[in-house]
Parts: sequence; structure tokens; C-alpha cells
Amino acid sequence: MMNQRSWLAMIVVGMSLATAWAIRGQFGHEQGAAWAGGIGGLAVVLLAKRADWYAKALQLSLASAIGWGVGGIISYGMVVGYGHSSSFLNAYYGLGMLFVIGALFGLIGGGMFGLVLSDNPEHRVSWSQVIVEMTTGAIIFYYFLIEQLGWLMTPPRSEAWAACLGMAIALFWYMLRNGHKGALRVAIFAGLGAGFGFSFGNFIQVISRESGIQFNFWNVMEYSIGFFGGLGMAYGTFTTPWPQITTKVDRSKLIVPLAILVLIIPFLIWEQSFGSERLSKMVTELSPLTDASALALKIQWMAAVLILGSTAYWFYYFLIKKNKTDLHLKYEDLKIFFFSNLGVYTVLSILITGAFLSVYRIEQYLYILNMMVIGFLIDRFYPDFSSRGFNWTRWAINLIFILVVIALFAAVAIQTHDELPNAHDRF
Repeated sequence: MMNQRSWLAMIVVGMSLATAWAIRGQFGHEQGAAWAGGIGGLAVVLLAKRADWYAKALQLSLASAIGWGVGGIISYGMVVGYGHSSSFLNAYYGLGMLFVIGALFGLIGGGMFGLVLSDNPEHRVSWSQVIVEMTTGAIIFYYFLIEQLGWLMTPPRSEAWAACLGMAIALFWYMLRNGHKGALRVAIFAGLGAGFGFSFGNFIQVISRESGIQFNFWNVMEYSIGFFGGLGMAYGTFTTPWPQITTKVDRSKLIVPLAILVLIIPFLIWEQSFGSERLSKMVTELSPLTDASALALKIQWMAAVLILGSTAYWFYYFLIKKNKTDLHLKYEDLKIFFFSNLGVYTVLSILITGAFLSVYRIEQYLYILNMMVIGFLIDRFYPDFSSRGFNWTRWAINLIFILVVIALFAAVAIQTHDELPNAHDRF
């Protein structure tokens, strides 16, 4: 059995990805999920306390960002509505499909993260092959399931879940046949965790409707998928033996992951989310007497300067200040980078929601509280790595158990409400 210290380390990882994923709700889509996924991957590295992982910590963070970000193409608004139905069949369908969607987020995110950990001189990963196979899987599964069979999950919305299913299966098959069993474990547990978390979060959202509590329970659902997804990714990582790797990193290998993590992903969020119309509408609603256009422009510039300033600092820190070709990354370096990224993300969320103008979005301040708790705990815990091996039977039983629990969620949920606004019936 895992000891208490290991479980607490996993919980800190879960809180890290949960906080970032909740913040992601303000931005959405692939870029928001990618930033959150990168933070979650870096949290696993920090809690693992393995110095030999620090050399490729940025690559691990990038792989997690890409993997979790891919799932951002999936539309799930209609599925959430099915979970709000007063019919057991429709409610179970909604919660069950949220499990599938969350599992796809976790399978790809955890799998990509695990593959980077598994990649070593004695057992290389062919990344070009991984990309080609995942792309091919996405095309084949989408056109077969959607265009040929017409298996629609979210009509009339996008059915991009089928493309993600193809990517997940291709990634799974690559790991299985090439012996990357550790990466496979991380993918499976991240998938189970994120799938359960998405379904459970929607259940909480439904039963909260009759509570009378004024809170953003959609954000609770987002926190839930991040927490259980991070918990699963950490568990899969900490219960797998990993090879020792070099503690030195070539400076040139930091450029691409650094550019994507601190510049490209944040820029896409800024370009897609900080539009003048959206900001002006927000300012007008919260402060009608304020010059909405002028304040919207200031918010845009503040966000842009924050992103560019963070980018400039981290390029300076990693590529200029550390003036050796082969440099050693330390725990403190990565911890500061982690909190800097999460801090920038939090400030952008506060800016775009107008939480600096009004306290109507109380969850925005809870992000800061979460950061403080993570900061207090992150140095104190680390896991005792163990080897749990493969037990397909137990995993199948776990899956069946989760599906039964989700059925119970649906049965309880429909007893707590009559017809809800924005509820949908699939059948």
C-alpha cells in the first residue's frame, strides 16, 4: 500500500492540475487545456523529487500540454445538458459520455507525458511515428464512426471526440507494441481519473441546482476533472519504475518547449480571449459608469505585457543567465517556473472576468488560495516509487465499478430536480 506521504504528493498534483483546469474555463479550447496540462505535467515532476527528471522537465511539461490540449477540440456542452435531464437513460448517457470525453483528455495527456519519461537511449520513442499513427488514427476513426456509421455523441455540435478516440487508440497501440508499459500505466490512470472527475463534477453541478448556493458550479466541474485527472496521472507515474536519465540538458533543447509554453500558448489565449468586444461587455456589466472601451484597451495591454514580460524573463533565465552549454536544472528553478506560469494564468483569469472590479466571481480568489496551499505543501511531500505492474483484470473491474457508480450518480441526480434549464434529451 502507498504511504501517506505518497498520497499527499498525489493530492498536491491533483490540486495543481485542478486549479489550472478551473482557470482554463475562462479561456477554453485547445490553448486553455494545453496551458493547464503543461502545469499539471510540471507538478508531477516537482512532486516526484527526482533530480534526473529535471533535465527534461520542460519537455515533459510540453508533452503534457500537447496531450491534454488535444482534447480541447471536443465539444461537450450538449453532453453536460444530457446530464441535466430528468430521465435516467438520458442522465446516465450524459454522465457516461462525460466519462468518455474526460478519459480521452487523460489518456492522451497522460500517455504523451509518460512517453517522454519512457524515452531513453536504451529504449527510444519514434516521435515521427507516434505523430503519423495518431494522425492516421484520428482520420480513420472520425470518418468511419461519424461519416460512415453515424454514431453521433453530441448532435448538432462537433463530433471531434471520434478523432480524439482514434488518436488515443493509436497512441495506446504504439505504447503497447513497443513495450512502453510505464507510459501505458500513466495513460490508463490519467484516463480513468479524468473520466470519473468529469462525470462526478457534472453530478455535483446538477444536485447543486436545488441547493440555493450562489456559486459557479460549472467551475466546480472543471476543478473536478483536473483534480482526479491529476491524481490519476500522478498515481500512474509514482507506481511505475522509470530508468535513470542524464541530469544535464543541452541549452538548445530548451528553446522550442520554452517558446511554446511561455509564448505561443499564452499568446493564442490572449489573441482568442482578450477581444475588445468581450472585454467591453464585461466592463459595462460590472461598472456601467466606467469608460468601457478605454478600460478594455488597458486590460488588453496589461495581459499582453504580462505575457511578453514573462517570456522575456524566462528566456533570459534559462538561455542567458545560465551561461553553460550543458546546464543543470534544479528543483528551485522549476518550482519558480511552475508558480510563475500558474500565477500568470491566474492573473489573466482575474483580468478577463473583471474580478478586480467586483467580487461576484468568488472562485477567482479561490485560485489564489489554492496556489498558497500548493506553495505550502509542495516542498513537504514526495512519493516512494513502487512497481505495481500490469493487471488487466483489475483495471477492467475498476472500469465496471466506475460505470456502476456513474449509474448511481444518474439515479440520485434525477431525484433532486424537475426539468432544468438547458437540459437535453438524447433519446
